[in-house]
Amino acid sequence: MTVHVLAACSPGEVRVAAMRDGFMLDYAVWRPGRPDGVGDVLRGRAGTRVPAMAGVFVALPGMDGFLPDSEGGAALSDGMAVGVRITRAAQGGKGPRLAAAGPVSPGPPALLSRGPTAVERLAALHPDASVLADDPALVAQLRPVLGDRIGVARVLDDALLSGIDVLAVPDLSLPGGARASIHPTPALVAIDMDAGAATGERRAKPAAQMAANLAALPEIARHIRLRNLSGAILVDVAGMSVRRRPALAPAFIAALQDDPLRPRFLGFTALGLAEIMRPRVHPPLHELLQGSHAAGLLALRAVMQAA
Repeated sequence: MTVHVLAACSPGEVRVAAMRDGFMLDYAVWRPGRPDGVGDVLRGRAGTRVPAMAGVFVALPGMDGFLPDSEGGAALSDGMAVGVRITRAAQGGKGPRLAAAGPVSPGPPALLSRGPTAVERLAALHPDASVLADDPALVAQLRPVLGDRIGVARVLDDALLSGIDVLAVPDLSLPGGARASIHPTPALVAIDMDAGAATGERRAKPAAQMAANLAALPEIARHIRLRNLSGAILVDVAGMSVRRRPALAPAFIAALQDDPLRPRFLGFTALGLAEIMRPRVHPPLHELLQGSHAAGLLALRAVMQAA
């Protein structure tokens, strides 16, 4: 089964998806005018050391980032020029997380090189996939990196559009008639599962609840990855008493194992909530879809479609 990385361009935004026979494997949003900065290499200036945080703040163009001692900050003194790479995008009013990127010439803070685009990231994640974009200018921009892998084609079809639409809403249909609702908060992401019609089979209720959850967990894990949910994630599985829920631990671990960010299943809380910790690197999709900037891009896309 062939994988294609598809890049759908609209004013100010590129929606990128890895698709296999109409099934979405990965999704990302790239805004060339406002990139998240992950992978960028910059010249910064070392500033305030924070012993309690085991690191140092680094002045960057228009913002400050944090360089942990474990990533090269221990050797810096105040005012020293340092080459850094952004390893985690800014979040919650905090600057980006940094790693040392080698010596640089003296000078003011400056961007030295951009990190990979979302198209390049998904192409690297699926090295055998062809890459198709509906904008010849984007193809020309990425040709030096992707070579003959990238070409021009119409990429928006019903499968891609329906897959993107599903990611923009909190409610999720699961196999067998079960449902889930996804609710990000500033502290964590809560996922509530409801077995619904999935437990209506003619079998004992505990067995039906177990079967419904086992069938649904791969789809839950897929949407954690597609929506790029990160940080602390709590899952309230459908039905099942608290004492029986630990039996689902192997299924959680198996469902998460193909995620490139290697999320960790931490077990169940005293209330029976499954705990998952997924590293944050790029902003999650729900953050990208909020705010006036996202609303403006959506309006521009609607105008282009109408035209």
